[in-house]
Amino acid sequence: MSEYFLLPLASLPFPNIDPVIVNIGPLAVHWYGVGYIVGILFAWWYAKGLVTNARLWPDGHLPMKPEDLDDFIVWAAIGVVLGGRTGYVLFYDLPRYIAHPLDIFAVWQGGMSFHGGLLGVILGMTLFSLKRRIPTWTLFDVVSAGVPVGLGLVRVANFINSELWGRPSDVPWAIEFPNGGPFTRHPSQLYEALLEGLVLFLVLRFLTHSRLKLKTPRFVGGAFICGYGLSRIFVEFFREPDQQLGYLLGTNWLTMGMILSTPMVLAGIWAMVTAKPAPQPRAA
Repeated sequence: MSEYFLLPLASLPFPNIDPVIVNIGPLAVHWYGVGYIVGILFAWWYAKGLVTNARLWPDGHLPMKPEDLDDFIVWAAIGVVLGGRTGYVLFYDLPRYIAHPLDIFAVWQGGMSFHGGLLGVILGMTLFSLKRRIPTWTLFDVVSAGVPVGLGLVRVANFINSELWGRPSDVPWAIEFPNGGPFTRHPSQLYEALLEGLVLFLVLRFLTHSRLKLKTPRFVGGAFICGYGLSRIFVEFFREPDQQLGYLLGTNWLTMGMILSTPMVLAGIWAMVTAKPAPQPRAA
């Protein structure tokens, strides 16, 4: 335990921001929920800007109507909630929910998985694109370009909630979380907010507006899932593993987040490598 003896002067104070923004009667509005809502609304607004910008598309041909995204936002929200909750139950705490199945519906107690939410959105996206006859990868490209903003906001909310904190550390910016034991820890939530949020958003913005990669279906979506996977794997080396799981396969470093993110990296690389520019319409 001596390696975790940390001097108080080596840490930053936890800001102690109230997780509840405001109480409206019996309803408590939390930063965490607002992060999800603002993230979904931003991705919707940003995607509408992409599909109406003719410069970003082959021969200026817009791939879908903005109204299609107005309808898809409902599908996306359902996919995020149902997929995120189902993923958490299956990937992170299945024995508990087998013993107490009604707790599956107690979403106010927390417990959402990004990987499950992604699968839920992809399923909804596939069904929606088939119904509207929109190329699935094109829809994935435009939606994923704005998603990192929501990811960053939710990670900041995790920090405010003093949850999903990092491993013990004595780096100068380490923080002693109220429920993190006697150790100062990496603020890994903020690492994720920076990498999965700001950095990934700027990378995708560069690809869509400077490199015009929306003209190459699959590339932007592939960059998103690869970028998220790499960011998550990197931060997992600083993040405390889930208590009910710990480290996996007898190691002192492998986490569930790493296992779930590795296929994302591989799928993203495949999508980018195999992506081909959309064919230009023939002149009449």
